[in-house]
Amino acid sequence: MLQKSVIKSSEREGRPVSFSNGLFIRDLVLTLLAAVMTGVSGSILLILLVFGWSSVEADGLEQEGVELQLRSLDGQLLQSAPMLKSDIQVDVTGMLAKVRVEHLFINPSQSWMEGVYQFPLPGSSAVERLNMQIGERVIEGRIEAKKKAQQIYYKAREQGQRATLMSQQRANIFSLSLSNIGPGEEIRVVIEFQQQARYTEGRFELRLPLVIGPRYIPGNPLSTAGSVDHTHYGWAPDSDQVEDASQITPPVLDPGDGVINPVSLQVRLDAGMPLQTVTSHYHPMQERVDGQGVVHLRLTEGEVPADRDFLLSWQPQADSMPRSVLFTDHWQDEDYALLMLLPPTTEHYESGLNRDLIFVVDHSGSMHGASMDQAKAALRLSIARLQPTDRFNLIGFNNRSQMLFLTPQPANRSNLSQAIRFIDRMQAEGGTEMLSALEKALLNQNHETRLRQVVFLTDGSVGNEQALFDLIRQRLGASRLFTVGIGSAPNTLFMQRAAQYGRGSFTYIGDLTEVASRMQALLEKLEYPALSHLTLEWQGPGDIDLEPQRLPDLYLGEPLMIALKGRRLEGSLAIQARRGDDIWQQNVQVQSTGQVTGVHALWARRRIASLLALPKDELAQDSKRQSVVDLALKHQLVSPYTSLVAVEKRVVRPHGEGLEGGMMPVNLPAGWHAESVFGRLPQTATPAPLMLLLGSLLLLLWIVFTRCMRAGQGSAPGCK
Repeated sequence: MLQKSVIKSSEREGRPVSFSNGLFIRDLVLTLLAAVMTGVSGSILLILLVFGWSSVEADGLEQEGVELQLRSLDGQLLQSAPMLKSDIQVDVTGMLAKVRVEHLFINPSQSWMEGVYQFPLPGSSAVERLNMQIGERVIEGRIEAKKKAQQIYYKAREQGQRATLMSQQRANIFSLSLSNIGPGEEIRVVIEFQQQARYTEGRFELRLPLVIGPRYIPGNPLSTAGSVDHTHYGWAPDSDQVEDASQITPPVLDPGDGVINPVSLQVRLDAGMPLQTVTSHYHPMQERVDGQGVVHLRLTEGEVPADRDFLLSWQPQADSMPRSVLFTDHWQDEDYALLMLLPPTTEHYESGLNRDLIFVVDHSGSMHGASMDQAKAALRLSIARLQPTDRFNLIGFNNRSQMLFLTPQPANRSNLSQAIRFIDRMQAEGGTEMLSALEKALLNQNHETRLRQVVFLTDGSVGNEQALFDLIRQRLGASRLFTVGIGSAPNTLFMQRAAQYGRGSFTYIGDLTEVASRMQALLEKLEYPALSHLTLEWQGPGDIDLEPQRLPDLYLGEPLMIALKGRRLEGSLAIQARRGDDIWQQNVQVQSTGQVTGVHALWARRRIASLLALPKDELAQDSKRQSVVDLALKHQLVSPYTSLVAVEKRVVRPHGEGLEGGMMPVNLPAGWHAESVFGRLPQTATPAPLMLLLGSLLLLLWIVFTRCMRAGQGSAPGCK
């Protein structure tokens, strides 16, 4: 097209260009070659620049040169790394789950090996036990301050002793190291933790994550020269925005090589009430009910790859669900309690709220495929449900964020049509620059008479969660933030904490068939007044220590969940709240049974999370660390500053035998596309086509310049 425009320009002057000129053709060919080389070399240069200085990406394509190659400590491919099989046993009583996970490390090589495995756990789980099983021998782990535990492990590893170390990288990411696995040997490492089931939409849910999704790592890589830590094996280097990136990015197996890390799973469910349904949402299970009404479930296939969350839900029969559920625990001369309280339903309320709804949707590379389909379907359903009194806006983001409107607009036919077209144009590609999207969503809070609700749809696959949490707390204002976790392995910690700091609620969509029911339930919550201004008064001896210390707003169908501690829990709790102009009050009797149930660990885990969430100026870092260490050591819990370590006394690796290291790979989450996460796609690769286009433009300029010079200082066609 550019060439035709030159011809027409010449023809208008009556001097058509002759392409039979030999010099011209020679120059054309040479210049074309030069232009192509310019484009290619420019692309290569840009790739090198991006690799050296750009943000490190997990689900974007700004970081070129990332290959799905799994390497051990000595830089070799991880073909000789230990293999892993896992068995999970879940025992549910009421709403408390005790989970036992047995990891079987298998050394298929002829060398002595160290295996390092990174895996997810629920963000609120309380890890309290570890042991190492070698044949008939069982070595119990003990809780230690993190640095001391590492020193114990390092020393045992170097001396040739079998040792295992479990550490927390994030509240929902843990690492398990096992040293001196003999050739052909199998060693079992067992961990045990407690988890509380969630009550939502009239049912209990227990979610167990099985794989860590690749995270987007923003910022510039930090120099790692001189720093060596056996836990730092991630595919992403630490960056100035995510200083622990190497500890949360385990290597990912190329899906073309199959799936690994098989998992078997069994559940014993004693709900304590008649059940209407029991559902395993993403894994087919065989079900059996014994004579006591206890439900036993096991995977139909026996084993499944660890590539997506396990979600089990159970719904009580109508009218069998009590309005309050209380679990108590007596531990080390103190009483603990876990209370779930269901406020009355509000079906008689008329919605009638004047609202501004801001929908924020992630369309980065990790959302490619099923996740993007789920997000778009959820958005379309949400848009269709808007009321004439509502105003709304849409914000889409990947590398950058884009708003449909500058400010929220009325939900009329024209604006809704624009919104649908905006949704249809979204393509899942690029990185996950979530911070700028959140900033835009929390801007322009000028209408005090309107309720402002932000609905955030994402898989949460980012490494800079803390920066996002800080932004929410600083900019929330009168807004309320609701998160929707999308896909097979969402970052549940981000979803829950963002909603907590945003004084909203959260939900998950793991399959396209769930979009309608999950979004309808969420949107109903948004349409009714929240139960707010909750206060709690203890009417009994002594004082109580409550978690959370700041009670949340409660939305339609949500329970109040609190954990408390006291020297003697014998009394009642007086609870009061407001919904619109109405006052709701209720008294709950609390009486410790003296039994040991493990509730103390859940209280301590919540208190640790509260301490870690404090802004830096509210509690000095050293004081915060010591408070966490003291709590974790007292309650025997893994935390950011405490680890579990177990060491076999005898030396097993012969003197002179080396120890090979192996970071054990994980699966890509189900439904994710490797090319969209790590590979190069035309939409987000370095702009080689642009470089070629620039080269072509330079070609045209060179042609014109050469013709002018050879025609005698500007007398050639088109030179005047």
